[in-house]
Amino acid sequence: MLVRRPVEEVFEAFVDPSVTTRFWFTKSSGRLAEGARVRWEWEMYGAAAEVDVLAIEPNRRIKIRWGDETNGFTQVEWTFTDRGANETFVSVVNSGFQGDGDAVVAQALDSTGGFNMVLCALKALLEHGIELNVVADKAPDAHVRPIK
Repeated sequence: MLVRRPVEEVFEAFVDPSVTTRFWFTKSSGRLAEGARVRWEWEMYGAAAEVDVLAIEPNRRIKIRWGDETNGFTQVEWTFTDRGANETFVSVVNSGFQGDGDAVVAQALDSTGGFNMVLCALKALLEHGIELNVVADKAPDAHVRPIK
């Protein structure tokens, strides 16, 4: 996804929870740093994820591991490509899905859809200052708490 903002700003949006909570999850235990473990929460769904930060290359790459013993763990890697003073290309690769062929396909499709929403919400926020709320609005009947 092309985001028309400098790479430093786009990268920071993912590592700084005061920005990330405006387009993805609602709460975080801290900033992303290599070797850290943080907890992300989606309070409206009563959901949370423990996230192990495997690698951080400022303004270039973030790699995490998340999941649980029941559903398995996957790795997510974001790559940030500087395309000039005001353009950054962000790519996301989620790998390590487990199960039979159908289960892996279902997980990959769900992941692709989810990360597409996140990238669109990021783009709207950074380019236009608009908070789309697409993560909360994806499944309003699944909310366990009202949106703040």
